[in-house]
Amino acid sequence: MEFSKIFTICFSVLLLCSSLAYGQARSPPAPVAMSPTPTPAPAPAPPYVNLTYLLSVAGPFHTFLDYLESTKVIDTFQNQANNTDQGITVFVPKDSAFKDLRKPSFSNLSDDQLKSLILYHALPRFYTLADFNELSTKGSISTLAGGEYTLNFTYDSGTVHLDSGWSKTKVTSAVHSTDPVAIYQVDKVLLPEAIFGTDIPPTPAPSPAPVPDVSPAADSPSAESKESGSSPKSAPSTSSSNSIMNLCIWRQLVLAVSAGVALFF
Repeated sequence: MEFSKIFTICFSVLLLCSSLAYGQARSPPAPVAMSPTPTPAPAPAPPYVNLTYLLSVAGPFHTFLDYLESTKVIDTFQNQANNTDQGITVFVPKDSAFKDLRKPSFSNLSDDQLKSLILYHALPRFYTLADFNELSTKGSISTLAGGEYTLNFTYDSGTVHLDSGWSKTKVTSAVHSTDPVAIYQVDKVLLPEAIFGTDIPPTPAPSPAPVPDVSPAADSPSAESKESGSSPKSAPSTSSSNSIMNLCIWRQLVLAVSAGVALFF
């Protein structure tokens, strides 16, 4: 009896151990812990370009900057420079260029025309000086003022020339040339035909050089005339004395002949 109990208990224990071992063999392996993938750092934002600051410290470009701010075109330029992929290229006239401007006058322009004129001084893309070599082969290039406000470029041995129809000028220096903003100095204000028409005044001829006041040399004709002018004054006196002498001689001859005739009679 006791033997059968022991046998039953042992059999139950063996059966339980077998079940546990079979359960462990069929259970799936524990999942391997996965390390988190590192998130890439965001690309740094391009630095903000302050056109007002650049034009304030360079130049002098105070007149052009005043027009930018009064027409609110500075906001358009800043947006094009910092919020687009194309960037901007600005042609900035010096203060002396506005002082030299006589005709046409800006006083008769409407607010929209003045705004378009200032927008006309920028291209809606960043260009290095070397890029203008290719740009010069493409004909008229549209500006930020719109499609009818175009510029023509000529690239000659590293010098960039601009032709607006009314004014012809050239890039004299690079104020700032780092993508996305290029600022180039020009020596004339760009005047578009879309505002001022095609009746372009002729370029005034250069004034003649003054004739130097040089004293004549001693052997010059004027000097000779002066010398000859003094000699005639003595010449008449010599000829008159000769005439008097000749007259005296004739008188003496006449008297001698008369005296000889009187002796015979």
